[in-house]
Parts: sequence; structure tokens; C-alpha cells
Amino acid sequence: MRSAETNRPRLRIRSVNLDTGRENVVVLSRQSKALRAEIFRGFSRVELRCDSKAMLATLLITDDDTLVGPDEIGLAEPALRRFAEPVGSSVTVTPATPPESLEAVRSKIRGQALDARQIAAIVQDLTHYRYSDMEIVAFLIGSASFMTSDELIALTGAMAGAGTKLKWADPIVVDKHCIGGIPGNRTSMVVVPIVAAHGLPIPKSSSRAITSPAGTADTMEVLARVNVGAEEMKAIVAACNGCLVWGGHVNLSPADDILISVERPLGVDTREQMVASIMSKKIAAGSTHLLIDIPVGPSTKIVNSAEAMRLRKLFEFVGDRFGIAVEVITTDGRQPIGNGIGPILEAQDVMAVLANEPAAPTDLREKSLRLAAHLLEYDPRLRGGAGYARARDLLESGAALRQMHKIIDAQGPSNCRTQLGELTHDVLADRDGVVSGIDCLQMNRLARTAGAPLEKGAGIRLFKKIGDRVEAGEPLYRIYTFGSSERDLAVTNSRAATGYAIGNLPLLPGETRP
Repeated sequence: MRSAETNRPRLRIRSVNLDTGRENVVVLSRQSKALRAEIFRGFSRVELRCDSKAMLATLLITDDDTLVGPDEIGLAEPALRRFAEPVGSSVTVTPATPPESLEAVRSKIRGQALDARQIAAIVQDLTHYRYSDMEIVAFLIGSASFMTSDELIALTGAMAGAGTKLKWADPIVVDKHCIGGIPGNRTSMVVVPIVAAHGLPIPKSSSRAITSPAGTADTMEVLARVNVGAEEMKAIVAACNGCLVWGGHVNLSPADDILISVERPLGVDTREQMVASIMSKKIAAGSTHLLIDIPVGPSTKIVNSAEAMRLRKLFEFVGDRFGIAVEVITTDGRQPIGNGIGPILEAQDVMAVLANEPAAPTDLREKSLRLAAHLLEYDPRLRGGAGYARARDLLESGAALRQMHKIIDAQGPSNCRTQLGELTHDVLADRDGVVSGIDCLQMNRLARTAGAPLEKGAGIRLFKKIGDRVEAGEPLYRIYTFGSSERDLAVTNSRAATGYAIGNLPLLPGETRP
């Protein structure tokens, strides 16, 4: 007796060149000989099967037989890679049965609290790409309405346990994380070599940019390879006491990467989801001591000290439950840190600080030293209060720069092109005065419009910071692009909103305003 799968119509796999982000997408011809497209009317998801292998995917119907023939099923790159069957293989396609965990998502939307079992099931289905983007949004919106402390702990634990979990022999393994929102701010790339040169292990896994012009992994990739697996990461840390790698390649908390890819563009980023996201990665990375940097400013994620205190307590609560010593500090988030925005420009800032160049950005240097000092204080061999002096000595002696070169050599060379965009445009001050404010969000938008981070040499170099005097016609910053269309769009957007506020010059004794 033939199996039900044998009796089902079969289609041949074809690769289709479609940009579907990270979602599994397949394409069916409306003239399909094996299957009538009408069968799938009302079904946005289908199940592909080949022997015992199965995968859920979002279905698109096409009238273009040059894209997919009547006897074919087209798989976009993410689906083709995950299904892992060669082009030309025969598969069956049927309307998909929704994952059982979607019932828990519906319960959450109705305002019910979920238990640990339900949350674990959702995370498992997310990790195995069984949810469409629309279904992920449903879970995020439902969770954004409210999340109990038990749900926060369950979500953090489930995400941390869904991928790779690193273990280290050292009793103290330090890490740092900034919640983001500040252009530049590439402190990790200065802190890691300082701490590693001291001798504390700091296996730093970082993210790539989603809505910002550069993540730490994007910037480090200018200098070295960041696509490093778990075992190679361990070897690098054993040799160098630290690393700067892309966490996505290590597969730490993969469900978090999926949630972030959907929530960030939508602006759905609640405090609880943020804490679960960050802490799940740090738990999976095997950190024992964690420093959290919360920038506070008018155009950052956290705009006042009350919000920062609430977020601090959430981090501490989760850290206590999972046995991680968490220290949270607030920092100045009123303006970008460093002079560059975009991978190459930020990498230049980092190396200038490590090399103690006179023109290196002082704000990046000073913030990095203060963060490194906090981490060095975890070393029981160091006297209390000596962290800053030790960090400064490691930087000024050149030990941190040597350690950075050691890490770069261990990770291997990057294949990225490292020249800045040839097309530039200077944005000028429209009046005399003093820079009174910089809109971090607008500067991020302009740098992305210029092409960062996909073009590592695109971005913005700042010439003026808050408190600097400017004259009308003096450059505030320079935009770097590679293409004329990106340059024209960035220039147009900068004319609509420069991102800079310029106030009046202070009065001299005896002067009055006209």
C-alpha cells in the first residue's frame, strides 16, 4: 500500500532570486500541473515534505512561468538553505497546519498570562522558522500589552536555551552591553582589548545593525573576520582572553535574532522584551559578570532617569534569577559618541583611541575607560577603586593596541573593502551660534540613507559637538556615499532636517540681545 505522501502530487525544487529577508518563502505557478493554485486560496502557509524532512513556508502565487514553471516550486534563498535539498529534488506541497503554539499567542492577545511551557513552545517554533512574520508580529504585539515577571523569566530562559550555550573554565567571565540608540558609541572595541590585556576573559559576541548605521559586528568586520563559530571562538578567547565576533554565527539565542528582525523596524521594543533579548544572549554566552550601559537623552531609547531606573531593576531581577552579577550604569545620551557614524568611520575612531593619537575622539576614549574600569573592578586581585587607573595604563602603554592586533590576527582578515565613499557633501551651519543639541535618531537615519551599513564606507563624519561654537557656512558634518542616488537622497533629507540645533552665542559682560 502506497503512503499518503507517495500519492500526493510532486513538484521539482527550483531556486528563485527573491529577497525575502529571513522568512521562508516559496513560489507556485498559477498554471501548476500538479497542484491547482485555488487549493491554496485562504492559506498563506504551506508545508513542504521530502521523505521525513518537512518545512513550513509562506506561499506566493505567480503568473510568470519564467520565474517558476508549472511543474516546479520555487524556493527563495533562506528556504532553500534551510530545507537543504538540492535543486531538482521532488517534494510534496500541502496547506500547512498552524503550529500548536499559535493558540498560546492568541491567548496572549486576549490578555492572558502564559506559563513557561507555552512560552517554551513558542520559542521552539520561532527557532525552527515555523512562524510567518505576521505571526511573529502577533506575538510581539500581544507581549507588548503586558508581560508578567514570570513570563519575562520564562521567555529569557527559553531563548537562552534554544541555541548554542557556551561554557568557560574561568570563574569570572565579563561582558558589557549597551542598549543602543547612540550613533558611533563603539566602546566595546576599545573596552575588549583593554580588559583582555589585563587578563580577564571577555568573549564579546555582538550584533549586526538592523535599523542603525552600524553594529559592533559591522564595524569590527572592517578590521577582521567576525563570522566565527563556537569552537573557533573558544580557541580565540583561549589565546587572546577576548574576541569581537558576530553572535548570529555562533547561534546564541537564535529566537532573539528572529524577534529583533521584526520588532526593530516596527518600533515594537518594550522594556521587558529588551531585557529578555539582551539577557538571553548573555546567559547563552556564559557570562558571569555583566555591565549594562543605558544612554539617557532626548532622542535615545531611554529619555529620563525614571525610565532608566525601571529598566535597571528589570536587568537586576533577571540577572539574580539566572545567577549573573549585573551592574547597570547610565551614561550621557544627548549626542553621538566619537566622530564617525558608519562602519569604516567608527573603526577609524576606535583605532585612533587605541593608538593614543592626539586627534582621537576624547568622548569615546573617556567613556571606554570608564566602562573598562567597571569591568576590571571584578578582578579580585585589583584593589577597589583602581580600575580606572589600570585601564588608562593599559591604553596609554600600548598594551591595549597590541592586544587588539592580537585579536585581529586570531580572527583573521576581513574581505570587506575599506575605502570611504568617494561622493561627499558637507552640511553647513545656517547661522552663528553654539551647538545646543544633536538628534541621534536623525543622524542614524541620514547615515543609513547614505548607504551604511551595507556600504561600510558610507556614513557621516562629525565636525561639531554640543557646546562647540559655529559660524554660518561652517561645516557641521560630512556625508560619505558611493552612489549619486544615495548622496542626493541624503542631501535632500539633511536639508529637511540637519539633526543639529544651534543656539545663541553667550552674551559678553554688558551686552544685551537686540
